Amino acid sequence: MKRSSMKYIAFTLALILALGLVSCGKKESEAPAADEKQETQEEPEKQKEKQEKPDEPKAEVKKVKTDNITINTQSSIRIEGSKTVYLDPYQRKQAPHDADLILITHAHYDHYDPASIQNVLKDKGTVIVCPESMHAEVSQMLAGLGKEYSLTGMEAGLEFTPTELSKDIKIKAVPAYNTNKTFHPKANGWLGYVLTLDGIRYFDAGDTDAIDEHKKIRCDVAFVPIGGTYTMTADEAAADVNAFRPEIVIPIHYGSIVGSSEDEKRFEDQVDDGIKVVAKVEDAK
Repeated sequence: MKRSSMKYIAFTLALILALGLVSCGKKESEAPAADEKQETQEEPEKQKEKQEKPDEPKAEVKKVKTDNITINTQSSIRIEGSKTVYLDPYQRKQAPHDADLILITHAHYDHYDPASIQNVLKDKGTVIVCPESMHAEVSQMLAGLGKEYSLTGMEAGLEFTPTELSKDIKIKAVPAYNTNKTFHPKANGWLGYVLTLDGIRYFDAGDTDAIDEHKKIRCDVAFVPIGGTYTMTADEAAADVNAFRPEIVIPIHYGSIVGSSEDEKRFEDQVDDGIKVVAKVEDAK
């Protein structure tokens, strides 16, 4: 074979070898590109999955309102929630017979009014709570009405859950008494109540002076007497409220028997900033 032919063959083999190496190089360099393309395709899927994931539930913020509360006079309170509650119903002229729960603080006529109790009492299912010292008297009053109800007497410091209404309703009895008067002796065992209803804690102080036991109260809405004579004055009530600091305070026990709207204004002026004062007594003058 001629030398020129040998050179031509050698040149051809070298060219074929070179082309093969280039082809292999392209495959090796293209392989990572394919992986990279796959990753870019998966990324939107991950983002979509992240976007479609539901938000974590937020902690529920307690909303305290007062538009569900009415006070027709004195200390006669009605709270409308998942259950309808009356505290010391007095001069309730209408007869809605809608009370799920009635709380009685003590035996004075403007807090224990049998006619009003009978007007709000249901035919069946009302729960009634009173001081243990009044249990026999209240039981006798209810006996001849032909109603189906439950009656529980309580003493200060005790707690009660009316499970026939709801296991979420809590009632705690708080002492109510005078410290410098004789109208509400501590020995009578008369009461105020801390009522938990729909997650809101309501404190009805009853007829009382400012007492040390109030400093331990934790509540969202407080009802405190301000009329003086038989209970705290407006000044004393403001100091009492400033000590246990509810979110909202509603003054009671003024307007029709003792005290006036001027006492309410005086009370409001002395309550600390950060505590909202809401006037609800309808007959205050």
